[in-house]
Amino acid sequence: MSTIIITVDLGHFKAYRVTMDPVASPKIDLFVSYDSIEGHGKLGEKLSDISGRFVGGGGEGEVAKGYGEPHHLESEIRKKLVKLISQDINALIKKEDCENWYLAASAKINKDIIEKLDPEVKSKLDKSITLDLTKTHKSEILSHFT
Repeated sequence: MSTIIITVDLGHFKAYRVTMDPVASPKIDLFVSYDSIEGHGKLGEKLSDISGRFVGGGGEGEVAKGYGEPHHLESEIRKKLVKLISQDINALIKKEDCENWYLAASAKINKDIIEKLDPEVKSKLDKSITLDLTKTHKSEILSHFT
């Protein structure tokens, strides 16, 4: 059994296996890494027909009318991505049967991810930090949890 470190943001998911060696320093290996297409890009790039959203130009005698405005679209996309991340963490921790695991996620999503975890997975969570370490080199990651 080993320790798992998971670093996530809305666009990246990385899982590292930490193997403790009694003689040498811990060994860290990246064993899961993927990018979420929905987590990348700007909201305006995801909406189609941007120029056709308004009927009438609002010129003299015309009234501009908006249709299909993205009132809460960003929030809904974030909720969906957090749910998917939580499901992936649940599956990974159950599959790996690790003793304990660590989580690094930005302050915007950390609490939401933990709330959506299964109780048995949450009970193995040893430490959670509110940092985005997805772009941090693997040799520096462990130092954030010790």
